[in-house]
Amino acid sequence: MDASGRLTSIGQPVPELPVADVERAQQFYRDVFAFEVRWLSTDKTIGAVSRGDAAIFFRQRQAPFEPAVHWIFAPDIDATYRELKSSGADVVDPLERKPWGLRQFTVRDPDGNLFYFHCD
Repeated sequence: MDASGRLTSIGQPVPELPVADVERAQQFYRDVFAFEVRWLSTDKTIGAVSRGDAAIFFRQRQAPFEPAVHWIFAPDIDATYRELKSSGADVVDPLERKPWGLRQFTVRDPDGNLFYFHCD
């Protein structure tokens, strides 16, 4: 809180995903998810991509590592599903209405990180 007792503003979180090869991860996210490569450290152990307001950092990890899981709201879930399928994404769970009420599908990246795309 600031001096007047109001909550201060913070930006949206930026996930940092564990990957075996940062440069390969950046290329995958560029080619499949249409992200832009933003930067890569000189030792190639950390880097970032972005798409619109979304940003993702990657950090090189030695196997075995625990893959990350992310939930992403997609207002036009049908268009997002078509876009990612046509770009070659590894859709491991197709678009369907789940028992908990969400329409969702799941994509896995080459390092096993999962993305649950969903809408109401």
